[in-house]
Amino acid sequence: MIFGDKNQMNETDMILHLMEACRLCPRECDVNRLEGKKGFCGVDAKVMVARAALHMWEEPCISGKEGSGAVFFSGCSLGCGFCQNRRISRGQCGKQITIEHLVDIFLNLQEQKANNINLVTAGQFLPQVAEALKRAKAQELHIPVVYNSSGYEKAEMLKMLDGLVDIYLPDFKYMDPELAGKYSHAKDYPQVAKLALEEMVRQVGMPEFDSCGMMKRGVIVRHLLLPGHVKNSKNVLKYLYETYRDKIYISMMNQYTPMPAMKDDPQLSRKVTDREYERLINYAISLGLNNGFIQEGETAKESFIPEFDGEGV
Repeated sequence: MIFGDKNQMNETDMILHLMEACRLCPRECDVNRLEGKKGFCGVDAKVMVARAALHMWEEPCISGKEGSGAVFFSGCSLGCGFCQNRRISRGQCGKQITIEHLVDIFLNLQEQKANNINLVTAGQFLPQVAEALKRAKAQELHIPVVYNSSGYEKAEMLKMLDGLVDIYLPDFKYMDPELAGKYSHAKDYPQVAKLALEEMVRQVGMPEFDSCGMMKRGVIVRHLLLPGHVKNSKNVLKYLYETYRDKIYISMMNQYTPMPAMKDDPQLSRKVTDREYERLINYAISLGLNNGFIQEGETAKESFIPEFDGEGV
């Protein structure tokens, strides 16, 4: 049972109750996930996790030498056509677990010396994750908590995480509504992501690092350059820099990996060229952007896609 008597609901129970006609994400499907129905995200109300293990492929200040304690949740409210994690993003693999099991996963990752707990695409389970974090912190979870998302989040729902998340790691994929509609069926993505990011920055404030350079608090916004769409990427960087300056870090990614679903697309059926990425980096420099991360070498390889084999779950 996910929540008890309606007359004895706590705050988390009341939010969970919204899943009877789910409106947690901007899709606002209105389906009863508590009865096992699935919305756009591809999952019902039972928490589903595909992998929980030390992860080395985040930004250096997140992974460090020990690794980030990444918990990959099944399902996704955005569902990009070019997604490299399609098996889990469409809810096709993963293990259903209880909130208490999720607490144990967090604490086990801390025991493995993870630098942080990294919640990867957890938005479809926001109330359950918030409750698990509260319980874990009561059981001495003390490492930072990272919320790693597509950026397609309702700002009012993110308020559930206020005081529970230390680092936000959202994507900001599109400034072009038409592009967002074409590849993610979400023309409202730019406005939704702007409001979500505003709430994230409000919650955690200015970036903070420890003496080893590991991030302890703050926001890193990721932007994945799509082949043939440098203009969209420049507009994303311009908005982020002019709006937030040194309040956030920006991670500019060239690791787009062509997936089978994009084989007939004239642009997304290929990798990003060195020239395209250089143009983006040069533009960032011209803006005056200092708080940023870039990728070097050959990163667009499927070997960077984890095995979603239930490890750690």
